Amino acid sequence: MTNEIQSIAVDRFVPHPDNPNRMSKGNFAKLVRNIKRAGRYEPLVVRPCPPDQVEGKPDYFQIINGHHRYKALVQLGYKAADAIVWDIDDEQTGILLATLNRLAGSDVLDKKLALLKRLNMRLDTKELAKLIPQSARQIERLTNMKLPAVPAEPRAFATPMVFFLNDEQSAVVQDALFLAQLDSRHNTTAAKRAAGLEKIARFFLSFSQSTAK
Repeated sequence: MTNEIQSIAVDRFVPHPDNPNRMSKGNFAKLVRNIKRAGRYEPLVVRPCPPDQVEGKPDYFQIINGHHRYKALVQLGYKAADAIVWDIDDEQTGILLATLNRLAGSDVLDKKLALLKRLNMRLDTKELAKLIPQSARQIERLTNMKLPAVPAEPRAFATPMVFFLNDEQSAVVQDALFLAQLDSRHNTTAAKRAAGLEKIARFFLSFSQSTAK
């Protein structure tokens, strides 16, 4: 395994058939705009493609991490892409596919707000919304938000819940969660979203009970 960056022709890349990561159309459009604007991107992580998947086509590389960056580069007309080639087997590849796009931290809210405010001083809100995950409405609310000083709360065991949503459903849920957690005093993104979801559910239950009477 080496971390040396190589420039490889994009027509020599093969997406992994088991890649589980999906990106919404809106976020993919933002990724394309970012690469086009900056001309920079994180190198792809690839491995020499197994012979049975590229029969008669030697020297091809299978993408492990960076499927959406690859699609964005192709859409932008790139002829070659920076990549790091790892010589790993199917088992290691499977583990990486299951983790590389999922192991992530969460934003520290006060630092995130300060960063958004600095960016918003340089870029118009609508232009900024084309480049980062937040919508223009969310950017406006976040940059005007004042954080209350609250003590850290004790951690507790939580029950995971998994949902699969289409783009339209995801947009509606994200907006509802954003509004529901505006006054949250929780310290982590996960805790804020959980509290927001609980508030939405309680409101719905209360509304259902009042209309049933």
